[in-house]
Amino acid sequence: MVRAGLCAALLLLVAMPAATAAPKRAAAYPGLPRVEIKTEFGPIVIALETKRAPITANNFLRYVDTHKFDGTVFYRAARGKSHPEWGLIQGGIDTDIRKSFFPIKHEPTSVTGLRHLDGTVSMARNKPGSAMGDFFITLGPAPGLDADGDYVGYAAFGHVVSGMEIARRILAMPTYPGGLSLATMGQTIRKPVKIISARRLP
Repeated sequence: MVRAGLCAALLLLVAMPAATAAPKRAAAYPGLPRVEIKTEFGPIVIALETKRAPITANNFLRYVDTHKFDGTVFYRAARGKSHPEWGLIQGGIDTDIRKSFFPIKHEPTSVTGLRHLDGTVSMARNKPGSAMGDFFITLGPAPGLDADGDYVGYAAFGHVVSGMEIARRILAMPTYPGGLSLATMGQTIRKPVKIISARRLP
């Protein structure tokens, strides 16, 4: 399952030094297509890097345009040990695998030039080339998720434009103490947050 695919990288995420500051996100990303992810807590608007990460961004749009994300949930909240306000939230079709399209080719950050910063949208996966319709949003910088040397990292493909307060609320949701592995202990949200719809914005 994709839920366990971020295990090793999350060990780097939660171990980030306290001196690391979360970089500022750009207020806008002109020219990029935008999608509104409407959750039960409110909307999260993201801008997609269709030119820098075309395979990954267009795969996400395919799920959006066919309404595959409608009725799915954010089910994972991975909080940093030293910075519980940092981490990631994960959601998508992993909770309804019948909605999946075929896996896509991996686009590492070493190729796209994107980075896992505060508000980055990225694809969840197990092994490289296995990503389908699960995605995550980072809260705080997560350099451990970027490609580095032989480590291929995760495929960043977008940025949160508005709604980070919604993402933070999801990150703070109560979680179960157990997990699918040692690295995912305490990350499954007790009451998953519903994704009502995901639509392109004009």
